[in-house]
Amino acid sequence: MVTVASSLAATNAQAAQFVEAYVPEDLVLRTARSLAKEVGLTPVTPSSGAALRLLAAAGSARAVVEIGTGTGVSGVWLLRGMRADGVLTTIDVEVEHQRIARRIFVEAGFPPGRTRIITGRALDVLPRLADGAYDLVFVDAEVAEFSASVDAARRLLRPGGVLAVNGAFAGGRIGDPAARDVETVTVRETVKAVRESEEWVPALLPVGAGLLAAVRC
Repeated sequence: MVTVASSLAATNAQAAQFVEAYVPEDLVLRTARSLAKEVGLTPVTPSSGAALRLLAAAGSARAVVEIGTGTGVSGVWLLRGMRADGVLTTIDVEVEHQRIARRIFVEAGFPPGRTRIITGRALDVLPRLADGAYDLVFVDAEVAEFSASVDAARRLLRPGGVLAVNGAFAGGRIGDPAARDVETVTVRETVKAVRESEEWVPALLPVGAGLLAAVRC
C-alpha cells in the first residue's frame, strides 16, 4: 500500500527534478560543472543558478560581488542576468580554480573587462571594496564565514541591493531541531539573524542547497 507520506515524497522528488531541468544549461555551463567536479567542488545547481540570474536581472545589476569563484558556474549565471555593461567582482583563494573560471567566462562570450577576478581570502578582500557600491552580493563561502560575509554585504550593498547566500538548507538539516552540529547551528543562526534584522527583507528560496535571499533596506 502506498502511504500518503511516500506519495508526497515521490511527488516532491519529481517536482525537484522538474525544477532543476526547467532552465537547461548550455555546453559552457556543463563544462564548468564537470570541471568543478574534477577539482572537488560542488557548484550551485541549475535551479539556484537560474534564481541568481533572475535576481541579477530583476535589479538590473551592474556591480556584483561573488564570494567563491569556483570554476565559474555561478559567475556565468550571474553575468547572464546582469546589465551588458556590468562587472562581476569574484573572490577566491584558489588560483587554479580562478584560472579555470577565467577560461569559462571567455568561452561564455564575456570579455575580460566584464570580470574582476581577485585572489585572496574574502574576509581580507571585502574591507577594500567600496561602501554602498554594489547591486548584488552572492555568498558561496565556507559556512564559518557566513556571518562575517553577511555583515560585509550589508555595508557593500546599496539600498535595494540583494544578498544571496548559497547552502541555506545546511545539507537538509536546517529544520531538524535535533541537528546541533556546528555547521548547522551556524547556518541556522545566520538565517535567523537576517530574518530578524530590520535592515533586510528576506526570503528562503527552496532551490538547490537552499538560497537565502534578502533585499537591503
